Amino acid sequence: MGSMGEVMSNMKESLRTGGGLFELTERRNVLAAALAGILFMGGWWCMMDVIVMFPREEQFHHAYHVCGVISTLAFIMINAVSNGQVSAGASGGYSEGCLGQRGARVWLFLGFILAFSALIASAWILFQDYVSASTASPHHDKVWPGVALFLQNILIFLGAIVFKFGRVEESF
Repeated sequence: MGSMGEVMSNMKESLRTGGGLFELTERRNVLAAALAGILFMGGWWCMMDVIVMFPREEQFHHAYHVCGVISTLAFIMINAVSNGQVSAGASGGYSEGCLGQRGARVWLFLGFILAFSALIASAWILFQDYVSASTASPHHDKVWPGVALFLQNILIFLGAIVFKFGRVEESF
């Protein structure tokens, strides 16, 4: 057992280096990308389960897949714009391209609008077609397609957020 001075210096060194988080911050981009991919894949995996388990139109209306497609498009739109293009940095911000920084901000805003719209639509479908229908009819007890649709959209949205804000741009 070391002296109190050694313990304090070890604690100070641990705080200065991040207490073991130094290795985590070096691989932040890789971990954020992997987590975002797992979330994205998990969302589509839920929907694939519904496609296999409920193939008939009466069980799961095939038009509901539009919510997942719109979420995927929003994922791409949100991450197509880098944080440097949106924020005004020390160099005056992003000025290249046909619309410059304002166009990048509008593109990002439209991506978030699509993501929230798909999320709200999937929640609406869940409650209107599955939750309220299961309480109205004792024979309609299959709520999983609606839950999977909502899970798909929330997981894709969370994947987009992790991929957008979980990475740092200095390393690429």
